[in-house]
Amino acid sequence: MGAVQAAVLGLVVVLQAMPLCGRVAFAADGQRAERSHRVPKLLRDIERRTFNYFWQETRADNGLAPDRVPWDEPFASVAAVGFALTAYPLGVERGWISREQARERTLATLRFLHDAPQGSGEQGMAGYHGFFYHFLHLDTGARYAPWVELSSVDTALLLGGVLFAQSWFDQDQPDERAIRDLAEAIYQRVDWTFLQVRAPLLSMGWHPESGFISHDWIGYNEGMLVYVLALGSPTHPIGEDAWAAWQGDYANSWGRFYGQSHLGFGPLFGHQYSHVWIDFRGIQDAFTRGKGIDYFENSRRATLAQRAYAVDNPQDFKGYDRYVWGLTASDGPGHFAQDYNGSTRIFRGYSARGAGLKDAFDDGTIAPTAMLGSLPFAPAEVKRSVRVLHQRHGRHIYGDYGFIDAFNLTFDYDVPLTVGRRVPGWGWVADQYIGIDQGPILTMIANYRNGRVWEVMRRNPHIRRGLLRAGFRGGWLDHAAEASQGR
Repeated sequence: MGAVQAAVLGLVVVLQAMPLCGRVAFAADGQRAERSHRVPKLLRDIERRTFNYFWQETRADNGLAPDRVPWDEPFASVAAVGFALTAYPLGVERGWISREQARERTLATLRFLHDAPQGSGEQGMAGYHGFFYHFLHLDTGARYAPWVELSSVDTALLLGGVLFAQSWFDQDQPDERAIRDLAEAIYQRVDWTFLQVRAPLLSMGWHPESGFISHDWIGYNEGMLVYVLALGSPTHPIGEDAWAAWQGDYANSWGRFYGQSHLGFGPLFGHQYSHVWIDFRGIQDAFTRGKGIDYFENSRRATLAQRAYAVDNPQDFKGYDRYVWGLTASDGPGHFAQDYNGSTRIFRGYSARGAGLKDAFDDGTIAPTAMLGSLPFAPAEVKRSVRVLHQRHGRHIYGDYGFIDAFNLTFDYDVPLTVGRRVPGWGWVADQYIGIDQGPILTMIANYRNGRVWEVMRRNPHIRRGLLRAGFRGGWLDHAAEASQGR
């Protein structure tokens, strides 16, 4: 079997990861045949609780998902809406809600997004040029505040869910046809070229008060999804040179960290978000072909490197070991400078945290989403770690919607806090769940179980078009093209 797999994939390193990916086989329609994996009881409980977050906390009338729960300000995250739209069909397949319930909620969401006002005004708009503002008012759907940007990446995360709904709701009946049509209209409306102020790169966003954000998406990060969607647009596509421009910083990102050679990006969310919806197993662009890997393997290596970093624990934070690890963007105890073991340590509130050759910051704050979102990449390590994490600390960090956003066993200081709470003798723990951290937990458990989100999205023509225009070839992309030509 090994020789057959090697012939199909054409790269030895992915062969080494085959137990993570399942058997490589393709059906007559070019779809990859997935192998199901058993999901342990604890992970099934986490999965259900995380689904409940999206089902119970998202507004039923307009589909807007709160940025965090419990919330102290009434704003939705459009990225969290993308995860919610992905969650509903998964809930149907797990038997938690009916198809009719999922269809009703999805249709309400897409109608609201489609009809929400778009324009250049500073107030009262949900978006502009098809993009959406990062945060919308939960009641009105309008831009929440003057500091909120028109966001390319949050729009992309929203569209991941929109296109998933388009491909999953495939029945020939009025509401599901409406879902498909609305999804198409929402996606086609986005004018990706609007944010190419420094072409061919894409800007991170725009403010009506001050114009374009001065930073572009460049170098390996979550911007990968932005570029795939922008390249795949049938109405306002960017040029194929944009993919190479985005990779312009790759030379500074590739290196060896804790025994793993890979494209580095410190926070694990950068190795997860695009992979929620896109199956990168066995497909390669020019860069990964040159390195003899694919982006799935790259994420596997990044995951193992970060775990090895926690085992080594070079900054001697409390609680780090082979079972307690995971740095990403998350809540934190707050902005403090405190003495720890004779030196001053800087702690942060909400911030990106990571370990790697670049984009690295660590203050002892662990986010369970970093570990759980890595389940498809390192299942054996993640399953053991989740079990031990729950056993050791579940009484403080596990609640109605699964694991709370973050905790820090080093931060045990009696100081005024604005986020979370101190447990004397144990440390700090957040007091909220965050939608964009809940999303990878639910979706990556589904992808580990049977590749379900990937399987649905492989059927989406916009995803395939974007990948092909970025120069991806091989694996399921080639088989899908062959099957299409055969028909």
